[in-house]
Amino acid sequence: MPKGRPLPPLSIGEEQRQQLVVWSRRRKTAQALAMRARIVLLAGDGLSNTAIAQQVSATLQTVGKWRRRFLEGGIDSLLDEPRPGTSRKLGDEDIERVLALTLESRPDDATHWSTRSMAAKTGFSRASIHRIWRAFSLAPHRSETFKLSRDPLFIEKVRDIVGLYLNPPERALVLCVDEKSQIQALDRTAPLLPMRPGQIERRSHDYTRHGTTSLFAALDAKTGDIIGETHRRHRSVEFRAFLDTIENNVPPGLDVHLILDNYGTHKTELIRNWLAKRPRFHLHFTPTSASWLNLVERWFATLTEKQLRRGVHRSTKELEQAIRNYIDHSNSNPKPLIWHKTADQILDSVARFCKRSLETEH
Repeated sequence: MPKGRPLPPLSIGEEQRQQLVVWSRRRKTAQALAMRARIVLLAGDGLSNTAIAQQVSATLQTVGKWRRRFLEGGIDSLLDEPRPGTSRKLGDEDIERVLALTLESRPDDATHWSTRSMAAKTGFSRASIHRIWRAFSLAPHRSETFKLSRDPLFIEKVRDIVGLYLNPPERALVLCVDEKSQIQALDRTAPLLPMRPGQIERRSHDYTRHGTTSLFAALDAKTGDIIGETHRRHRSVEFRAFLDTIENNVPPGLDVHLILDNYGTHKTELIRNWLAKRPRFHLHFTPTSASWLNLVERWFATLTEKQLRRGVHRSTKELEQAIRNYIDHSNSNPKPLIWHKTADQILDSVARFCKRSLETEH
């Protein structure tokens, strides 16, 4: 025999059901409303409170509450009631005015608005300006830079390089090659004050230079292994020596595809003669102003972040040893950098950005 009082029948109209289905599918916002809608929909299908509670991961009291609310007040009763507290002081027209000023004008004495200058302009509080900007994801104090490639062969080069990443040729090695030039050996003018509880690491603002070096590196796009060496100068002579190093580290039976930028040392007669004698080497140049296509740039960024930016090196020799140690550590547990976007996706993204830039200009 079933226990407890029988549940009153709950019927849902067609328009009500459509609205409840829309609410129940919300994934990011108003999750409380989505759960209430699911409770009512399941109740309309004849499920018991216990079964509904198990499906929506709610308590029996919660299920009973919203079943009762719907029976008494219909679909509108599922919405939150106004909560106690201070009423909103700024109306829609006030918010629209702040947004229009932020997006369509500039202060007389600055290149961008601040909460203080906007508050003075509108007569609203700085806190109100801050809340409006945060609600609409506006940050007038921030600015980013971009650079578009003007290479006439941009499309062809993108398809060529991305094709090597996503569908590399058989019996071939794809190496991303570049130089990180003029790496400075820097030493602080005072001893480092190490981190301790309640105090971050501190170092002197000024430093002493002890010379520079250049890192030549080749990243295996498939395995993440690094071939690298340092040179005090950055000329085609040093680049040719690095090509010899690459040749000595690559099995003789494999073709070698090198992804390079358009730096002058890569195209001198010395390099052309070296390549002419080694037909298994193939060069693929990135478009101008598009170094982001070269995966080794990402590895350089990691090297800078983990080793160079906060490193203290009292001589160029010490700096070069630190770089070699990092290369050895990286090769001990190499992690390939996986390329995901196709050439069509990249070109579509660039096209949308260019279109947006043109629309903004006009």
